[in-house]
Amino acid sequence: MNFNKVYEKILYKNKISKSDVLSFINETLYYNCDYSDVYFQDSCIEYIYLENNKIKNNYLNYNKGVSLRLNKFDKTFFSYTNEISKKSLFSLIKKFSYFYNENILINNNNNLIILKNKLINDINSPINFNLNKKKVDILFYLYNYIKKIDSRINYVSISILSKYDLVLLSNTDFILSADIRPLLNLSIKVQVENKSYKEVGISGGGGCYTFDKILCLNYNNIPIINYWADEAVRIAINNLYACNAPAGNMPVILSNGSPGVLLHEAVGHGLESDFNRNNTSLFYKYLNKKIGPDNFTIIDDNSIYQKRGSSSIDDEGILAQKRVLIENGILKSYLYDRLNARLMNTKSNGSGRRESYSCLPIPRMSNTYLLPGKYSVNDIFDSVDYGLYIVNLLGGQVDITSGNFVFTVLEGYIIKKGKLLNSVKGLTLIGSSIDIINKISMIGNDLNFDHGMGVCGKDDQNIPVTVGQPTLKIDCITVGGIN
Repeated sequence: MNFNKVYEKILYKNKISKSDVLSFINETLYYNCDYSDVYFQDSCIEYIYLENNKIKNNYLNYNKGVSLRLNKFDKTFFSYTNEISKKSLFSLIKKFSYFYNENILINNNNNLIILKNKLINDINSPINFNLNKKKVDILFYLYNYIKKIDSRINYVSISILSKYDLVLLSNTDFILSADIRPLLNLSIKVQVENKSYKEVGISGGGGCYTFDKILCLNYNNIPIINYWADEAVRIAINNLYACNAPAGNMPVILSNGSPGVLLHEAVGHGLESDFNRNNTSLFYKYLNKKIGPDNFTIIDDNSIYQKRGSSSIDDEGILAQKRVLIENGILKSYLYDRLNARLMNTKSNGSGRRESYSCLPIPRMSNTYLLPGKYSVNDIFDSVDYGLYIVNLLGGQVDITSGNFVFTVLEGYIIKKGKLLNSVKGLTLIGSSIDIINKISMIGNDLNFDHGMGVCGKDDQNIPVTVGQPTLKIDCITVGGIN
């Protein structure tokens, strides 16, 4: 893939050549470290926010910078600046002068290897000033569309977030790699009121593509933006008339798609290599051991076309790839970045991610999903005499060390003799990671991904992610309810 756009914007425009980057990397070899890299980023963010038929916020934020990282044993030394220039680049390394050793025998490399990575996402930016009025018009269109659905709607907020990142990095492997990362998200929040009761519905989505594409996407034979608007209203009204949730231990069916956030939190975070290297994860002693049923396979893959968590390379220059974390119930791999992989005597599998140039890369998930099984949705429902069906989760918390988690449910229903009954609210799911994995008895054949709203937080860094799963049945889980 030709990344001239990246070279032009980050290097040439700032009067830096590829040979300057090579000289900088050669310079780092005189510092007493095991590994070093330099990371450039040019980023633009546009945000437009409508609340109750008024544009309340509209800003454009431009940010660029470069950072230097040195690794020595398990220590990391890090410096960054928001100025991209030859002067600022070489000033970064002077901050680590106490590592400098002119007596180190160095054979300077005379060439940078250009990584020929295939671009995963759209090359074009979702930020286009000629489309700004069109975006505003879409917000007003959706507001009017939503208000006509139901007279009980008393509040609507809609936002469009657009981002465009150009990334360039090099390291002491003398590899120069680049990436182009567009990101678009549309978010809808609706509140409905009936007498003294108020409930909220949330929907939306996006991915690594341009604004024009989101207008061309359809779902269930209607424009996807209309579908998201309908969903936000449906969820709000559904919760307005929901009954109080039951409490106790019972079977639960999780819908396909976005409920995959439960596995993301309860399992995925525990498989990040930094937690396992430090023995703080529940999973640290289970590598290559059986931890789940034979039909349970978890994948993390940042190479899926235009998914929210996708990129051509990770933030350490490793090619995007599919990572099999758990295969047929056996823990096969952790999510490795370069530092933790080296300290654990293995290789990075492209899981080093960072929020921006001012942050350190750490092992993170990207697009994480459970492979489909053999059961139809009808088979799964027919197996439940009494239980709950969970369609949407608001999010949750997990303790990495114990695996204990708590999740709040946005949308759920009673199941009785395989049939859906009334909706319920005030519902939480409580369990422990490995225990819940082994209570999954049926996995559906209907794998689906969320619509693209996922944000994952760790160490004060927030990054875009995608989750996915087929419909699945958990034989028994603790449900926190109201009665």
